[in-house]
Amino acid sequence: MSIKWLSLFLCCSLSMGAQAAVDLVKVDKSKRRMYLMEEGVVVKEYRIALGANPKGHKQEEGDNRTPEGDYTLDYIIEDSAFYRSVHISYPDAIDRLEAHRKGVLPGGDIKIHGLKNGETQSPQYIQSFDWTNGCIAITNEEMEEFIKLVKMGTPITIEW
Repeated sequence: MSIKWLSLFLCCSLSMGAQAAVDLVKVDKSKRRMYLMEEGVVVKEYRIALGANPKGHKQEEGDNRTPEGDYTLDYIIEDSAFYRSVHISYPDAIDRLEAHRKGVLPGGDIKIHGLKNGETQSPQYIQSFDWTNGCIAITNEEMEEFIKLVKMGTPITIEW
């Protein structure tokens, strides 16, 4: 197939509602960005808000840090304090072992979610600072799109 026909095919496929086959969600905490990846190519980028104490890996419950490492997006939560949520598989066995070694609880309930239910301020304002307890936040509109594009079971890598 020539480049011209391939370009036309891709253009038409995308305009007919073809969706990306996201195979990795990558979070760059230092840039406050989340990338949806397909075969190593960024297909969507979001501006994110993090935990109020974002630098470094989550160490214990209540530290307001967003974990770092490789996890899985494991299920959708419809009834939470936020506009839709996708649970992240933190803590894993290593996180639990490390917390036990330190004599602390590792925390949990880490999600990608929309804004807090009942929020009345502009999403652009809310997303301009880190405000979660360790989760990754995007706007409600973006959350709708995220859930449509990302299948449960997709890996997520979170890095500083």
